[in-house]
Amino acid sequence: MDLQSAKIKTLPDEGFYIANFIMEDEESWLLQKITTAPLPRWTHLSHRRLQSWPSALTKSNVLLSAPLPSWLVSPVITPRFESLGLFANAPHHAPNHVLVNEYRPGQGIMPHEDGAAYYPLVATVSLGAPIVLDLYPKVQHTQDHPENRRPQYRILQERRSLLVTRKKIYTDFLHGIAETTKDEGLNADSICNWDLLREPERFRCGWAERETRVSLTYRDVLREVKLGNTMKFLRGR
Repeated sequence: MDLQSAKIKTLPDEGFYIANFIMEDEESWLLQKITTAPLPRWTHLSHRRLQSWPSALTKSNVLLSAPLPSWLVSPVITPRFESLGLFANAPHHAPNHVLVNEYRPGQGIMPHEDGAAYYPLVATVSLGAPIVLDLYPKVQHTQDHPENRRPQYRILQERRSLLVTRKKIYTDFLHGIAETTKDEGLNADSICNWDLLREPERFRCGWAERETRVSLTYRDVLREVKLGNTMKFLRGR
């Protein structure tokens, strides 16, 4: 795998798309691990459900230090991240937090930013079905809500693909997923990674029915503390 050959050239800064990041049997194995996770692992929100590994961040955006489960990192993911050099410059030199999001047809997430709790790099593996990610530039001193604007860029994420966004794409843009049962307007002019797709012919009709899609979002949380240090801090208050 070569990161530079996966660069999305129409983006103003660094975004990369690898269509065949994992194989079909690896996708099935990961989905089996996710769907058989204990029910308390799932957090149910109004528009989707998710798992946070190894745990959710605290209210002060701190991660309690703990290893990620082996099925989320190796042997499928970690060696490929390392070969691409993805987290080489991150503080912990590897992802220490993974968010598992499940999107069923009609579900999405409003435009948002991940914020300063993380190193400005996101690596997302898509499982189960394709979906479109919308990017909106941050607008200062305006009351125009992102949901009322058209996205400036649209990225089609196929199943088994890897999307990497970093630098200004992380800091200067909001990202969201429309709440729809069908992604429409799919073509080489509207989808900025069209030339990198594995199956562009599948989408030449201009639309794709939504199916259940699961994403694995790998990030490096900047502030990480050991449980013992947290207890000392609490006792000292």
